[in-house]
Amino acid sequence: MSEKVFISPGKYVQGKNVIDKTGEYVKPLGHTALVIADKLVWGIAADRVVKSLEQAGLASVKVEFQGEASKNEVNRIADQGRSGHVDIVIGVGGGKTLDTAKAVNEVLGSSVVIIPTTASTDAPTSALSVLYTDEGAFDTYSFFSKNPSLILVDTKVISQAPPLFLSSGIADAMATWIEARAVIEARATTMAGGLPTLAAEAIAAKCEEVLFDYGLQAYESVKRKVVTPALEAVVEANTLLSGLGFESGGLAGAHAIHNGFTVLEGDIHHLTHGQKVAFGTLVQLALEKRPLAEVERYIDFYLKLDLPVTLEDVKLQEASREDLYRVAQAATKEGETAHNLPFAVTADDVLDAILAADQYSLAYKAKIGQTN
Repeated sequence: MSEKVFISPGKYVQGKNVIDKTGEYVKPLGHTALVIADKLVWGIAADRVVKSLEQAGLASVKVEFQGEASKNEVNRIADQGRSGHVDIVIGVGGGKTLDTAKAVNEVLGSSVVIIPTTASTDAPTSALSVLYTDEGAFDTYSFFSKNPSLILVDTKVISQAPPLFLSSGIADAMATWIEARAVIEARATTMAGGLPTLAAEAIAAKCEEVLFDYGLQAYESVKRKVVTPALEAVVEANTLLSGLGFESGGLAGAHAIHNGFTVLEGDIHHLTHGQKVAFGTLVQLALEKRPLAEVERYIDFYLKLDLPVTLEDVKLQEASREDLYRVAQAATKEGETAHNLPFAVTADDVLDAILAADQYSLAYKAKIGQTN
């Protein structure tokens, strides 16, 4: 592959209370919307979406998401969309709901609108979904023919979510430049299906710059449930910059480690996507033999955001060497994004990097007088 490829959603809208303008923005796309949200999100935001659609003269079919972005759930919801003759799919909620909405839309061949209620992942803007088994293990990346037609991000809604969701989104977005940098060096193929563009490189680098500049202020803002300029900047970095940056800039080691973790049982599955990516990012930095000062900059930032930096933090303090080797094997299986690093990577390499990342973080905690 020698072509450069950059892809993006049709329109991105961000601001306070934009959810109440859903109908206005959606109206050009069709007449009947399939609105997907889980039980909790219906009360938080999805009912307001339906109300705004009604005010704009649009019909809607309401579906409750059951919690797992699996092929069976996609097919169940798509069947309801077919029977309702919908021509718009609207996903409202977190990453798994949004990934399901995109997959349902691919089945139905309609327009998809994504309305995240947290800034916890960079899933909203992309033309792909991460699908899991019904039991919650990583299944596959599902690639679609086009990106969402519209992304609506209501920063007032996001400011009301638990701070953990924002810090998780920052962790996910922090991987964007680290992984894109590796893909660019390796001249590897991105999720967009080509080499990274200069635009993707610039966006990924800007994403990290914004997060280091405003991430802590944004985290404090959501603790008080207020919308500040810092929060607006970080929501855009978590959602738009990271979304464009990871998809057209590429994934590498951090997300491969995250996927590797899904083979384990236990408490690690209670962690968010971003929390696992945070540790995966430190593992990639260890693999890349980055200087200690650089590694410690990330560890320090993650600690201030209450993100995990050690195996104990990701609930793996009791994991055996064999268990961690299984993670490393899954992270380096054929087709995994770990192979986008600019050097050959084996399961043994990844196991050593996992243990090294844990040790670097333990040493840094000791240096600053912090204990678990």
